[in-house]
Amino acid sequence: MSVSVLSSTIFPASISGLLQATSLLVLLLLLFKAVQFYLQRQWLLKAFQQFPSPSSHWLFGHKLKGDEELQLIMESIEKFPSAFPRWLWGTKAFLTVYDPDYMKVILGRSDPKANVAYRFLAPWLGYGLLLLNGQTWFQHRRMLTPAFHYDILKPYVEITANSVRVMLDKWEKLIGKDSSLEIFQHISLMTLDTIMKCAFSYQGSVQLDRKSQTYIKAIGNLNDLFHSRVRNIFHQNDTIYSLSANGRTNHEACQIAHEHTDRVIEQRKIELQNEKELEKLKKKRRLDFLDILLFARMENGSSLSDEDLRAEVDTFMFEGHDTTASGLSWIFYALAMHPEHQQKCREEVQSLLGDGASVTWEHLDQIPYTTMCIKEALRLYPPVPAVVRTLSTPVTFPDGRSLPKGVLVTLSFYGLHHNSKVWPNPEVFDPFRFAPDSVRHSHAFLPFSGGSRNCIGKIFAMNEMKVAVALTLLRFELLPDPSRVPILMPRLVLKSKNGIHLRLRKLC
Repeated sequence: MSVSVLSSTIFPASISGLLQATSLLVLLLLLFKAVQFYLQRQWLLKAFQQFPSPSSHWLFGHKLKGDEELQLIMESIEKFPSAFPRWLWGTKAFLTVYDPDYMKVILGRSDPKANVAYRFLAPWLGYGLLLLNGQTWFQHRRMLTPAFHYDILKPYVEITANSVRVMLDKWEKLIGKDSSLEIFQHISLMTLDTIMKCAFSYQGSVQLDRKSQTYIKAIGNLNDLFHSRVRNIFHQNDTIYSLSANGRTNHEACQIAHEHTDRVIEQRKIELQNEKELEKLKKKRRLDFLDILLFARMENGSSLSDEDLRAEVDTFMFEGHDTTASGLSWIFYALAMHPEHQQKCREEVQSLLGDGASVTWEHLDQIPYTTMCIKEALRLYPPVPAVVRTLSTPVTFPDGRSLPKGVLVTLSFYGLHHNSKVWPNPEVFDPFRFAPDSVRHSHAFLPFSGGSRNCIGKIFAMNEMKVAVALTLLRFELLPDPSRVPILMPRLVLKSKNGIHLRLRKLC
């Protein structure tokens, strides 16, 4: 009896003591986090003290609804010279830059991609050229540069033209007299078809393959999920995110993307076991993108790991089709909105190509007005609206303002291209900004970024856009759909919230 009474007295006391100790630890942890939050915020406020910004909440930052970021940037360009701090929440902020002198300084350095944001892409893209930094990035870049030599790119013109014709044939069957067509999905399939045939030696018909449509949809989901995760304070932790609905959707989309690229890699490996295919490869002066990866030897003599191989394939599969699809879709929209320029381009192409039965590498330098229109559309609608760097050392800008090491800097190419101090009347579509005798700042126009980390495939992308625009204008008149005006949506690439709808009129 006495033992039982003693036990019942001791255990509640023990539980009470444990609860008190736990409560104390929780309070100490909360206090530590509060102090950490305060010190980090004070550091950021001091770092940004030379850069005024729109008013923001101390905890919730610049509270924006939906896709109001571009609107915030446009309003800030007029009020704050060169740059302003964009606050996501209390301890996460980026200096948003839209001045060419500032761009030149940052792009001339070797600051790494901002890991706090881009690490969220690693489950999808792995560590290829987009996410790598330092010496490993330099080795991969140097290894892959030969894949974009002129000798390699020249035969791609015909492949691209054939892919474009497949898309245009589909459009002829789909268009109605007064109906409009959402073009982004079709163009995405066409650019995926092109990149797979050019860079990955793929033999199938991507534009007619349902699996490719599933891949395109997965890429769209991954774009949206990345954008929302970067801006959600509760989704920064990997474990918490993996348990959320968005985390599960992200995992499923990554699996679809990886299955697609794995099939491409395995198919090419099987082909290369064929002696005839190997003989053809030996006769080539230069290797295609995937063949370079499969035969690569690093400086230490080792081959690329399977993980590194897939990372580069995933990265270029995405960047090689999605950015170009964005650029082309907005180019078509810009031409539809400006019929006088569209007609001048058409006349130029007709005088050079006739019916367009043959398009060659040499033709691409003989359409100057069309090229000017393409560049002006890329100015208004840059395919990649922004990139982010982490300062590895302090920086001082030409106007004397400075930032310490560790600050995140967003290079807003959209803001740069719409900066009235750089481009007078920036919202006006004026191809003559890119006339041969025009003069502009070296870093005023950056549709493919700049510096050492510029887009490795920019010439390939420009050629693809020229071919697609030329062949499309020979077959169709592009007209806008006034009932479906695109709503700009900045993601990894610039998209439209409600799609890009055009009416297409078949030319006789």
